Amino acid sequence: MERGNVTTPFGRRAMTLGMLASQVVASEIDSHQPIDKWKLFRTACEAKAVIGVSDRALAVLNALLSFYPKVELTPGRGLVVFPSNTQLALRTHGMAGTTLRRHLAALVDAGLILRKDSPNGKRYARRDSKGSIGDAFGFDLSPLLARAQELQTAAAAIALARQEAQLARERLSLCRRDVTKLIDMLREADHSSNWQGIHDRYLHAVGALTRKPGLEEIEPILRELDGLRSETLNQLEILLNLQKLAANDSQNGRHIQSSHPDSSTESEPGLGNETAAVANAELQSRRSVGVPIGQRPAPSDNGRNTETGPSPQPSGKGAQAFPLVTVLRACPDIVDYGPGGEVRSWRDLMTAALVVRSMLNVSQGAHDEACRVLGPEVAATVMACILQRSTHIKSAGGYLRDLTRRALRQEFAAGPMIMALLRASPGDIALAS
Repeated sequence: MERGNVTTPFGRRAMTLGMLASQVVASEIDSHQPIDKWKLFRTACEAKAVIGVSDRALAVLNALLSFYPKVELTPGRGLVVFPSNTQLALRTHGMAGTTLRRHLAALVDAGLILRKDSPNGKRYARRDSKGSIGDAFGFDLSPLLARAQELQTAAAAIALARQEAQLARERLSLCRRDVTKLIDMLREADHSSNWQGIHDRYLHAVGALTRKPGLEEIEPILRELDGLRSETLNQLEILLNLQKLAANDSQNGRHIQSSHPDSSTESEPGLGNETAAVANAELQSRRSVGVPIGQRPAPSDNGRNTETGPSPQPSGKGAQAFPLVTVLRACPDIVDYGPGGEVRSWRDLMTAALVVRSMLNVSQGAHDEACRVLGPEVAATVMACILQRSTHIKSAGGYLRDLTRRALRQEFAAGPMIMALLRASPGDIALAS
């Protein structure tokens, strides 16, 4: 930064180190790519918790951006807007003057704008003989442009944390539903069982939940509820096997109606049914080696599975077998969008994928659906592959939706995509250990 470019405030406002630091940051813009001002504003809104500004201050920033004549902010001169307080109040829906000045000061303190005061403190522009603006005094938007990458990374981290918390709350809701229904089933099937003790432990676990729990609060409760679900399933399976043994020993000749019309019916349960015999033998072998019964419940009399856990996932989730270093070797371009320009973990890759999603204009709905179907890690891997081949893809959002639909039909896996990129660029890249 050149020393002659320092701007000091007008009147009684004193120069502070924060103002000087903002001017230094604004003078060190290393990007020559223009950025859409409204997209950058939405990014600032998503990262407002990190920036430390209120929604009213962001409304004032929105009004300041509306005075910039172009859609894209371009590095260089001409990023100064000079509206009067009257015009600013109109574009902030009649905000009072004192409130307006307070939020302008908050934006300056947060390092999003700079004051470029004239000798008399007024805001105006000096034009040359051709009508072009030669010099302007008002509010400089250069700090907002200089911090674009920082704001994108912060917004991506916040979005990733919000997504992880939402997925954890969904898993908690499903687990609570499973445990309550299994306890009711155990109570109705065997009154002498320990269903009351399991129910009391369930109430104690969920009683500590707040109205909107965070990820740190959900994880230990979810582990405890998983244990209760496995314990309840074990007791139900033991009860089911006892009923089967009693039915086989009684030789009462009950008629079993087959669900397959072409198959012949048996006069006694367990005779001629090879599937049930194999399942029973597997169950006895698992008990002999001490494998917990709840991990794989045996089929019931009607051929249905008693386990209420999640259904099998699409084939795309198998791509997590690829280590992170292989994904980064196949898709080196994603590294530049990680926190601090590095990708050291799967979480860093997911954060970089959110930045790339916004850059490639992939909708939030398409990305959320991909995370739900493929899983967060595989969805981030697919976004890295799309970025690597972005010059050959016309619509990144449409391509991601198509891959998600194919994954639902079990026609897509990320593994071949990664291997194709490795064969296309076999060279290694320097990775952070």
